[in-house]
Amino acid sequence: MDDSATLMALADRMLWTAALGAVPVLLANLLVGLVVGIIQAATSVNEQTLTFVPKLAATTLVLVLLGGAMMGLASDFLKDVMAQIALAGR
Repeated sequence: MDDSATLMALADRMLWTAALGAVPVLLANLLVGLVVGIIQAATSVNEQTLTFVPKLAATTLVLVLLGGAMMGLASDFLKDVMAQIALAGR
């Protein structure tokens, strides 16, 4: 495989790794925002700062629960990138 194909494969894997790392936090914030929005619409409370604390709590909870797996995914990708750099240096 030539260098450009290797770089494109690494770029593709980098995008997938970033997406897989971001999805849990984004989904948690989406669901919390949707629930808070429905509650605000039902109660006619239109305070924009009301969504901040639940979203912050959801983000913290997701990072505590899944942060290790997310970091494992990123470190596996970094190991593969470093291995590819070592192979390219030969």
